[in-house]
Amino acid sequence: MIQLTIIRIEGYGPWTLTLGYDREAQLQMLQAKIYHDVQRLFHQKDCLVYFNRFDEYFVITNGLSLEGHIEIQRELAGLYKDLKMSMAIGSGSTALAASMEAYRARKENQFADEKARIFGIAASGDLAQIMHIDVDSSTKLAGRLSPYEVTALVMKLYGRLAEEFLKLDALTFFLGGDNFMVISNGVTGAQADEVIRKVTAGLDTKLNCGIGIGKTGRRAAEGATKALDTIRDLRDAGKIQTIYEIRC
Repeated sequence: MIQLTIIRIEGYGPWTLTLGYDREAQLQMLQAKIYHDVQRLFHQKDCLVYFNRFDEYFVITNGLSLEGHIEIQRELAGLYKDLKMSMAIGSGSTALAASMEAYRARKENQFADEKARIFGIAASGDLAQIMHIDVDSSTKLAGRLSPYEVTALVMKLYGRLAEEFLKLDALTFFLGGDNFMVISNGVTGAQADEVIRKVTAGLDTKLNCGIGIGKTGRRAAEGATKALDTIRDLRDAGKIQTIYEIRC
């Protein structure tokens, strides 16, 4: 069971209009700052935050109680007095199921704490599985493609990964560079291998996939990144393995 919390900045679109036409740089700086603070506060509680949109974040919140959510919500309210943020909590056997539970709680106004604008039920999930995927030997891409062409290829991979993993009830997020993370509870290594083969078909590129399993999102991500580094170490030793799993 995994627990996800979806954070949303409410009324963000209309609020941005109050900044005037020369607002783009202000918004970019604000979005970076909000993400920094949201990630910092949840990281301190062993959670992990992903961008969904710049006004919405997905957080793996295994082990975080309602009281813990309220504490973070209060800190965010103190930091951003002009913005209203809400949280919706859901849990399920897969990431998609948990996100849909959070979505329903918000849609049906199922408040856990109305004053703090928190919806749903904190069930404190006990298992997170994350896949950390990157492009194999990406420096070679930079040798034959321009920087923007590399970005276009990475975005194409992102779109394909998101589409294929969603069919397995898994949620994919772009981390920057050539890195992606998939909240992949219930997805096997064999299924991941099949997805990667399908995604890279015809693109003349390869992907590596480190799988991490732990009680919290932070620990699972740590394991996934360590597994990805292990794949690189094996490659340097002459052993080709594109998928590797570590339990933390």
